[in-house]
Amino acid sequence: MAANRRRPLALAAAVAVALGAGALAVTSASAAEAPLKDYELTWGIKQSYRSYVTGMAAGSFTPADGATQAVGNGAFTFAGGSGTYDSDTHAVRLGFAGSLKIASKLHGFELTLSDVRFDSAAAEITADVTSDGTTQDDVPLADVTVTRTMADMETKLTKEAATVLGSASYEGAAGDPLTVVQKPAATPSPTATDSTSPEPTSSTSTSSSASPTSSSSSSSSASPSSSSSSASESASPSASASGTGAAARGEIVDGTLGWGVKQSFRTYVVDGAAQGKITATGGATQAAGNGVFTFTDATGAYDNDADTLSASFEGAVNFKGHEAKGSYGLDLTLSGLTVELDGGSGELTADVASLGDTSEDVVLADLSADTADLTARDDVITLDDVTAILTEAGAKAFGGFYAEGAALDPVDLSVALSEDAQLPDGDGGSGSGSGSGGSDGSSGTTTGGAGTTGSTTGGVSGALASTGSQMPAGALGAAAAVTVAAGAGVVFAMRRRRTR
Repeated sequence: MAANRRRPLALAAAVAVALGAGALAVTSASAAEAPLKDYELTWGIKQSYRSYVTGMAAGSFTPADGATQAVGNGAFTFAGGSGTYDSDTHAVRLGFAGSLKIASKLHGFELTLSDVRFDSAAAEITADVTSDGTTQDDVPLADVTVTRTMADMETKLTKEAATVLGSASYEGAAGDPLTVVQKPAATPSPTATDSTSPEPTSSTSTSSSASPTSSSSSSSSASPSSSSSSASESASPSASASGTGAAARGEIVDGTLGWGVKQSFRTYVVDGAAQGKITATGGATQAAGNGVFTFTDATGAYDNDADTLSASFEGAVNFKGHEAKGSYGLDLTLSGLTVELDGGSGELTADVASLGDTSEDVVLADLSADTADLTARDDVITLDDVTAILTEAGAKAFGGFYAEGAALDPVDLSVALSEDAQLPDGDGGSGSGSGSGGSDGSSGTTTGGAGTTGSTTGGVSGALASTGSQMPAGALGAAAAVTVAAGAGVVFAMRRRRTR
């Protein structure tokens, strides 16, 4: 077997490690690092090699200790991945549990791969290789073309891999694609006292995915009854006007907006690599279980005959993450949310503040309602599950982490047209709103902890380096992407605030 080699790293080491007898002793850690956990690595080595082992060689693959193989002699998955993400260099380093025994009595070989590691900075996969009773640590098996999503990344087998696999022809050959993802957090079983269901005015989206690249769903598999109940209790937007009989056009007296921004982003900030917190203030609130947000105290104008509506809402939501020495790599605030609809379509705008830079009236999403009809019922116009699609300006607001056209969480909207109108949550149209946060933004509801300072965990070693490739989204997410965008001088698309 060729001598083990390690790739040169571009930056001076910020993490000092000592390897010995398979143990990792950490002597220091970069303050820029944040811990990662619960990741999975899926890689099939090379399909033709798997076919050779189980075919001509009449051998077998035996995954153990948490590793698995897909049916039909498919790819291998190593679970329990943990490690670090560096917010300065955007390097991801992960070590995975599990082992894979590859054996053939007919062709006389037996080897075991264990301690599989992925390093985005070095752009490689390594593993400990045991053969003939001897273990060689950290053998580089493949070079990786690292991408933002860390999904289906191209791999190229190394000279060392060719030696391990027993054929010089494998050197430089294309390996199977590599995917590194964070496992979705388990959804708790509902109980009689479970408070994780969204509030009645919130749009539901409980499909969980910790990787910020996953798209959110407007349907709830965990609590389907809460979604249907909310829909049935809400007034139909096409119902004829009744009650106090508000004018066909006029000023909006009160109202609420339910919107979760994007479920995968909330998960990333609180439970993912950002290890941060979400704070709703100024009258905005957040539903339990890291749920959607409700913005209150709507003002604006409507025209039932023309089916147009322009409503602005009070409240703000702040996302913080990637904390290091009291500073945050992510500090994003959305406020001044406004919905404008004309014939069932329109846009959602907000003021966006990121790391001290503020842009007003950023068009975050294009909206599309199921109906163009804005006729009120009991002096209330209600629209549920309005589709929200990320705009080009919205993509820039998230630092390009989410692509234009991505589905955001759906929007729920209720506005009161008279002082006596009752909004679906039971609040009168007095303009008092239902949020618990202070109107000056000084208090509100917070989800998640205060963030954690990074440290090296999970048997991951190596210095900090930049690959020059696109930043991996699986650990970077919108948080660090916004940081990069702000540093690069990205100017958010703006439009003049309309006089209402």
